[in-house]
Amino acid sequence: MWRREFRFDGFRERIFERGDLKYVILDLLKDKPSHGYEIIRALEERFGGFYSPSPGAVYPTLQMLEEMGYVSPTEQDGKKVFAITDAGRAFLEERKPAVDQMWERMRGRWDPDLGREMHRLATDMRELGRAFAHETRRRVPDQDRMRRIREVVGKAKSEIEAILKEEQPTRV
Repeated sequence: MWRREFRFDGFRERIFERGDLKYVILDLLKDKPSHGYEIIRALEERFGGFYSPSPGAVYPTLQMLEEMGYVSPTEQDGKKVFAITDAGRAFLEERKPAVDQMWERMRGRWDPDLGREMHRLATDMRELGRAFAHETRRRVPDQDRMRRIREVVGKAKSEIEAILKEEQPTRV
């Protein structure tokens, strides 16, 4: 029912521009060698849990970077661990203004505190969905209970919509 990445309509825009993920991965690898899922977790942490790239985006990018000679893999505990190469560091340094601009754009778009709060909200909603699914698998609610549950969800939806429509204070 709930996917790992919960999205609100206003946040469906691309997190990175085309080609930015390679810079992000190289930027992470310059600090320490990592395998793909460590990269995914590091990005998820950097965005307060609100954004997590898919393995289908990370692994092909790592493969491309390897083919370009910017990362080199080694086998550790049965996992492919990638380290940035000197060529990768040079590539990243040559594009430093573009990388800095990308991170600045990300900071402007994704406030870490807001990301963490949205992640908590998404977690709460996932847990609600799981609890509902668990209970309805154990015993299907009767028609009256289902109506009452829909009423509660409808009220919550209306209240949330009203909060989101409130005028935002201007930042000074």
